[in-house]
Amino acid sequence: MAFKLKRSSQEPMSEINVTPFVDVMLVLLIIFMVTAPLLTVGVQVDLPESSADSLPEEVEPLTLTINSKGEIFIQESKIEYDKIIAKILAVSKNRTDTRIYVRGDKTINYGRVLEIMGMLSGSGFTKVALISEPYKER
Repeated sequence: MAFKLKRSSQEPMSEINVTPFVDVMLVLLIIFMVTAPLLTVGVQVDLPESSADSLPEEVEPLTLTINSKGEIFIQESKIEYDKIIAKILAVSKNRTDTRIYVRGDKTINYGRVLEIMGMLSGSGFTKVALISEPYKER
């Protein structure tokens, strides 16, 4: 003879309802996916276009930007030309294997961009790269 246990309506429920938790996590995930690309670069430059494929990146690199006025920025902070290496070494914690992306406005002198890239390479940084806009068909 099998007895069936009946649960009375006054007993507290012992199961955890995870549906609200999952809903909140999905909303946060969507918010972060939308806002993350907007937070990477704060200095406005008009980049040249290129048909080269982008490289996959697992760690956020340092970004050195030269705008159309010739002003130099590390991430979003303006920096003087003679203090570039000291500031990058401080930000990268003296790690010369840190990836550094150089963003140069397309109206700036190409020699100026190469001069800064050469200065970075001469200081021991081995992962210096240029950033461009994807090529758009006209």
